[in-house]
Amino acid sequence: MAVTEILLSIILAAVAAVIYIAHRNLTYWQRKGIPHDSPNWIHGNLQGVGKTITFAEAFTKVYKRHLGSGPFCGFYFLQKPTVLVLTPELTKQVLIKDFNNFSDRGMYVNEEDDPLTGHLFLLDSQKWRVMRNKLTPTFTSGQMKFMFPTVVSVAEQFVETLNGDIKKSSVIEIKDLLARFTTDVIGSCAFGIECNSLKNPDAIFRQMGRRLFTDRRHSTFGDTMILAAPSVARKLHVRLLPDAINDFFFNIVREAVDYREKNNVQRNDFLNILMELNKGKLKFDDKNEEKGLTLEEMAAQVFVFFIGGFETSSTTLSFLLFELALNPDIQKRLREEILETVENHGGKVTYECVNSMPYMKQVVAETLRKYPVLPHLQRKAMADYVVPGHPNYVIEKDTTVFIPVMAMHHDPEIYPEPEKFDPERFAPDEMKSRDSINWLPFGDGPRNCIGLRFGQMQIRVALTYLLRNFEFSISPATEIPLVFNRKQFVTGTESGIHLKVQSI
Repeated sequence: MAVTEILLSIILAAVAAVIYIAHRNLTYWQRKGIPHDSPNWIHGNLQGVGKTITFAEAFTKVYKRHLGSGPFCGFYFLQKPTVLVLTPELTKQVLIKDFNNFSDRGMYVNEEDDPLTGHLFLLDSQKWRVMRNKLTPTFTSGQMKFMFPTVVSVAEQFVETLNGDIKKSSVIEIKDLLARFTTDVIGSCAFGIECNSLKNPDAIFRQMGRRLFTDRRHSTFGDTMILAAPSVARKLHVRLLPDAINDFFFNIVREAVDYREKNNVQRNDFLNILMELNKGKLKFDDKNEEKGLTLEEMAAQVFVFFIGGFETSSTTLSFLLFELALNPDIQKRLREEILETVENHGGKVTYECVNSMPYMKQVVAETLRKYPVLPHLQRKAMADYVVPGHPNYVIEKDTTVFIPVMAMHHDPEIYPEPEKFDPERFAPDEMKSRDSINWLPFGDGPRNCIGLRFGQMQIRVALTYLLRNFEFSISPATEIPLVFNRKQFVTGTESGIHLKVQSI
């Protein structure tokens, strides 16, 4: 009897402790006197995410409700109190002016148990600084010129593939087709491997590209829990990536490195630069960090380059062609600019050619404004931070800070009629009248997207070849409006995007 009573007391004490901690967490912003939405006991302010709304919609709902109340409002990521930035001024402080206090993302990294998570996007503190320094030479304009012929070669294959497809049916599902194009580009530029996804939709690299967004080691809620409490997950040795994906990328890099070293193969691609780093041939400002990369570190960087290169560009191109199909006048104007510019460059698509089209840049910028692939940015406070000019607004050390990019991009005070697709928002005069911090598809500050140049080059080459050869319009199969995937953190549609494609 005594044992039963002791066990019961322990259980009741544990339950009481859990309830107390949960209550303490979920009243955090109330005690601080900071505006916030009342949280759900389990989901916090993410109630409905994955079922009825997207992550972006959850952030946008809170952003709209508290806009104008102060520099930030409280947001509960499950039971974790976090900050949701509401003003351009605080956005600039976090990303640029006070970057040193917000340099970390505070996301899940587990290099020991999950080595592919040790990549530039997720790394924090000194590890991030060293890796960023080492990888910066990979994405210079000079390196882009080296990779440019490879991108053009794949774009020419893309035109051939699409010409063959429209002979079978004029209605094309462009989302997967564009992912096959960008997969082949990244395969060549990252690994020096012909992926053949355009010729074979079930090529192994395309299969792995799909599985990155369909295969899960945990449920959506489980993944969210890991992101909400990364330090706890690390202590429990939790792995995020499925074994098949981890083994595939690690083996590909190991085999490619072995082959190149044995056969003295040199290529102007991402892997070659990583191998130079591995051999210690590239030197850096920090003399203590001249050591090369391990094979695991190389695999992790190739992995994130693959994800970032194929998914973000193909998603952006999908949304862009969808908007061009809905707006034939914009499509016509862009096509005319492309034809004229190529003609002015002797009929050749060169690096200088694709970078000298101002209207194309406006169209791409507006697509990224309306459909940012990363709907929010994440940072972590390294020390307590008092928001300048707002002494009552304190971001405590280790607090996660969210910048709601999608909400900002759709704020009518910043972008009037935000649901309208209008490239004129990015005409030179319009851009001068608007703070650049209000456009964040690539982030900003020292931790902005390192692959920005490559992504833009890939998109511009694809548009140049597609609009010179094809016309895009809506069809009865086109889903209007688009339905967004509620289970993904990134912006994407629930199903394919079907457009009518005609050869010019």
